[in-house]
Amino acid sequence: MQLLNLDKITLGMPGAWAGFLRDWDRTLRAGNYPETTRYNYLLAVAQLARYLGDRGPGGEEGTQDPVNVTKPQIEAFQAWMISSRSASTAVNKHKAMQQFFKWLAVDEGEIDRSPMEHVKQPRTSQKL
Repeated sequence: MQLLNLDKITLGMPGAWAGFLRDWDRTLRAGNYPETTRYNYLLAVAQLARYLGDRGPGGEEGTQDPVNVTKPQIEAFQAWMISSRSASTAVNKHKAMQQFFKWLAVDEGEIDRSPMEHVKQPRTSQKL
């Protein structure tokens, strides 16, 4: 059974987000990343896109293009992820978004600096 259905992941997303996710998936496949890793990476960025498409932090207009994402928007998404899921889930999303924005900056040259650059990874409570 196929885990990753890119059409389903990108359904209803703004065109710029969907296009970049398709390009990134091609790059990940070319790098021989496992399907589960690709799925988790793409899902995290799709969730960010949907979050930002619905609303921006503080009632700002949503972001229809990943090249316009800002640090406050990433932090707002991370805080929402912690409150609606868990800190450990937010950590996983954080790591995936780091990879996406690194790819967008370094490999694609679409942005000068990653909005993740100074966003701290969420802390998780330690279990004894």
